[in-house]
Amino acid sequence: MQSPLVSVEELVSLLDSARAPVVLDVRWRLAGPPGREDYQAGHLPGAVFVDLDTALAAPPGDGGRHPLPDPDVLAHALRAAGVRADTPVVAYDSDNGSVAARAWWLLRWAGHREVAVLDGGYAAWTAAGQRVTTEVPTPPPGDFTVTPGHMPVIDAPEAAALATNGLLLDARAPERYRGEVEPIDPRAGHVPGAVNAPFTAHTTPDGLWHPAETLATHYRALGVTDTTEVGTYCGSGVTASSVVLALEVAGLRGPDSPAALYAGSWSHWSRNLENPVETT
Repeated sequence: MQSPLVSVEELVSLLDSARAPVVLDVRWRLAGPPGREDYQAGHLPGAVFVDLDTALAAPPGDGGRHPLPDPDVLAHALRAAGVRADTPVVAYDSDNGSVAARAWWLLRWAGHREVAVLDGGYAAWTAAGQRVTTEVPTPPPGDFTVTPGHMPVIDAPEAAALATNGLLLDARAPERYRGEVEPIDPRAGHVPGAVNAPFTAHTTPDGLWHPAETLATHYRALGVTDTTEVGTYCGSGVTASSVVLALEVAGLRGPDSPAALYAGSWSHWSRNLENPVETT
């Protein structure tokens, strides 16, 4: 796979190839119902469901609502899904890739190099008339070994420093960034100096990603240059992963020089009353 995004047509072709990818269904909604219910109602043939809350994140706590998972827990889930070191992986969510990007980011963080997100997700697959099934596969066990550290991660002090000396992008909705509403985390507002970059700007209304040139223009307007040190965060480190993905799709950051992720994100920052909050 040459791009971190694959179209429905490309995935169909890949699934018929000698190196057919492992397909992960990671559908999830902040307010529920559980993504497994969507999976049970219908999914891509051969796709294995991987749960965000239990496999792609550690339990909520001081590290935020979706801390990075324990490497052993992640490895167990990926091997159970059939993930192998020498086999490509494609992740999909309901539509816009904001959740699938978390799986993409984690696999890259864990050392897997051939990972992509299905452009438009399940919605694009069904809109194209492709077959879905309720049959749950039993893939042969994978052999992938999780070796953390292949994607840059920043903590709260490093995020604060980036907001001053580089560029810290906040992927949440504008009203949460401005502190007008905060439906889930302890305090409203944003990291002082952070720039709002809502993840919804990545896609069209039907969930398909904008062309690379459009994404590049968007992020250059927000201050991303070839030399800018960039970090990103969101509510809990999920949708911020799609900013890392978008910058790579746009060609503004290569696979060997990705933007950094503040994994704890606002759910971590806002828990500490010593951390300053800015509202605009």
